[in-house]
Amino acid sequence: MSEDLDFQAPEPVVPAEPAAPAATPEPESGEERAERLHKASRKRIVLTGLGFAVVYAAVAMRLFSLGSASEEHNEALASGQTQVSTARPDLLDRNGEVLATDVKSSSLYAEPRRILDVEEAIDALSSVIPDLRSDESVRKKLSSKAGFVWLKREITPEQKRKIFRLGLPGIGFMEENRRFYPGGVLAGHVLGTVDVDNHGIMGIERAIDRDMGLDALHEAGFGGEREMKPKRLSIDIRVQHVVRDEMADAVQRFHATAGVGIVLDTHTSEVLAMVSLPDFDPNDRNQAFVKDHINRATLGVYEMGSVFKTFNSAFTLDSGKVTLNDVYDTTPLVFGSQRIGEFHSKGRALTVPEIFLYSSNNGSARMALKVGGEAQRAFFEKLDFHKRLETELPDLGLPLFPKRLSDVSTATMSFGHGISVTPMHTAVAGAAVINGGLYIDPTFYPRTREEAAKIARRIIKPETSDKMRYLFLLNATPGSGGSGSRAQVPGYRVGGKTGTAEKIENGKYSANRRFNSFLSAFPMDDPQYVVLTVLDDPKAESGGEGPATAGLNAGAAAGAIIRRIAPILGVMPKYDQPKGTVASN
Repeated sequence: MSEDLDFQAPEPVVPAEPAAPAATPEPESGEERAERLHKASRKRIVLTGLGFAVVYAAVAMRLFSLGSASEEHNEALASGQTQVSTARPDLLDRNGEVLATDVKSSSLYAEPRRILDVEEAIDALSSVIPDLRSDESVRKKLSSKAGFVWLKREITPEQKRKIFRLGLPGIGFMEENRRFYPGGVLAGHVLGTVDVDNHGIMGIERAIDRDMGLDALHEAGFGGEREMKPKRLSIDIRVQHVVRDEMADAVQRFHATAGVGIVLDTHTSEVLAMVSLPDFDPNDRNQAFVKDHINRATLGVYEMGSVFKTFNSAFTLDSGKVTLNDVYDTTPLVFGSQRIGEFHSKGRALTVPEIFLYSSNNGSARMALKVGGEAQRAFFEKLDFHKRLETELPDLGLPLFPKRLSDVSTATMSFGHGISVTPMHTAVAGAAVINGGLYIDPTFYPRTREEAAKIARRIIKPETSDKMRYLFLLNATPGSGGSGSRAQVPGYRVGGKTGTAEKIENGKYSANRRFNSFLSAFPMDDPQYVVLTVLDDPKAESGGEGPATAGLNAGAAAGAIIRRIAPILGVMPKYDQPKGTVASN
């Protein structure tokens, strides 16, 4: 073999030694087993603790978010409520008809911290509610760091459906109570209305919050869904409809700027109807704040004019110093530069019934001056002409009552000048004069005669009230020469007194602008109801001529109302009623 060849012989293979058999484990002692189980338990406890820690961390983060949210959000969400507007009781008329009730509505809110893109959210939302795009406050709200903001209260079901389908993070809905008034404008000034949180802000709605403490309940977090007993009112919605219909027609026919109609139960002073025109729909709360929509029936104060001869006659006859058979000079009275005029001058002395029939200012003034200013003032205070009415409605006007006593004020107040009261003051006082002489504070809730008798106070003697019934009936009897004959309804023996007061313009009484009224009652043999109609600045009827006096418009409106409501109220006509006679004392 060549020595250049590199050749190595393989190493001999040595056979491996056979593997030793596996050692048999020694048995586990009790201590070792206990240690192993302890370690396993510790692992499970640690894992469980970590799980709870994660949950608590999430809860803590949510609580922190709620804690730093707005107060409104805290009340609405952190308390667990899904309903933040106050629940209210249904309002019913005296016969059980629903006047106001709660319905469900949804409101739109946002949690700005969860909004991913403000502009994208605004674009999407405004595709459903266009007003949100032009509302700069929406962008400001969504760009804030607040935990909760309202975007739109009381959205429609269709708007809610469309927004829900957008799937926007941080946008949600809250169910709330919303007030609904089935009659719309029919009883707006009686019922009032509520704000967006369902809190009463005027009318009976405000009175309920005050009397039932709903505001306090809401503040305490109990304003959500609660069972509430309905509140029944004294209003008869059928009568309310008639009064509004006839007064709206009179305002239109006589081109008046406003009108008032009131119907009272003479024995209980329950308000069966109260209308003030122009009125508003309580379903649209913004209408309630229009200046021209004030409640003229209980809030507005006016010189009521010759309607006050009702009260002047009552107090002078009741004094015993004046009788129905007395005769008074009606020539003009003069107080310095002031001269009392006469609209229906007869150019002669008049008896007391004639003074009432022909509405003599000077005759009334002389009657008042004979009895005296102190007595007149005391009587008017008995009728609450010096203070706000005591009734449930919160919208009450303060009369303008002369502070100083003088012959001039005594004379002018006898025919309704120099003193201003609300129409409701006038209606309630009228009821007292013809119901037997008992003054009863008005109410908008049902009241029995027994309950009324407990709070009634006597202002004139029953026999004086009988005389006033006679004067009322005489003034409205066709052919008597009285100014209220247009209000007469066959079979119902209507009685009343007109008032045509000149309005003040530029500090002076204007002969061309009037405040007309008619205070009436029926049936005069046993008066059950008082009806007061008022027209502010009426004109002659379209195509008509002559003066726009109360007998031609306010009196006619009262007759139209009585003709329609008497059957509704169960007053049966009588066609064989004997006529009254003049008392002799």
